[in-house]
Amino acid sequence: MIFVVATLVGIAFGAADQYLGSLRSLVALGPWAVAVSGMSAPWLLLPFAFGYTQERPRRAVLVGSVAVASALAGYFAMTVSPIEGVALKDLPQATAALLASNGLVIVGGVVTAPVFALLGQRWRVDRWWVAAAIVAGVFVFEPLALLATGRLTGPAWIWLVEAAVGGCLAVGFAVTGNPSRRRSAA
Repeated sequence: MIFVVATLVGIAFGAADQYLGSLRSLVALGPWAVAVSGMSAPWLLLPFAFGYTQERPRRAVLVGSVAVASALAGYFAMTVSPIEGVALKDLPQATAALLASNGLVIVGGVVTAPVFALLGQRWRVDRWWVAAAIVAGVFVFEPLALLATGRLTGPAWIWLVEAAVGGCLAVGFAVTGNPSRRRSAA
């Protein structure tokens, strides 16, 4: 059942993210939507959250990877859909071009999904503080990294909200973390 949920949530997540980044969304919602669509942190939180649902590391990695693969499928399907102005007759060529131009994104998902899913599982089982620090840090430091590289776009308040979400995650992890639950090293 968790794999079905991961698939459905992943597809919806990817399609929604793509919609937020579309021209139609820019006109209807404003530049904040495009900025949210450009964030990487939510894409890392997705496998973390699904990894958190699992007790066993291997299963966590599989569930988190299914969620991200489904999210990418939802994102790409929405990109080459008639909703985005792609005619059905152009679908094969548009899909091939999209996949060819997004190889780095796909590789990124293949690498980060299992890592963040495993971090979620480690947080669930051991309350491993490193997992919490990494996830919260991604939200806090993504705006700073984009600013340092000159790629910070969109309204400044949206990036402040992302950093604040990271701060809230850090506080939440600190409150819910229980060092006595950690397994002792053998």
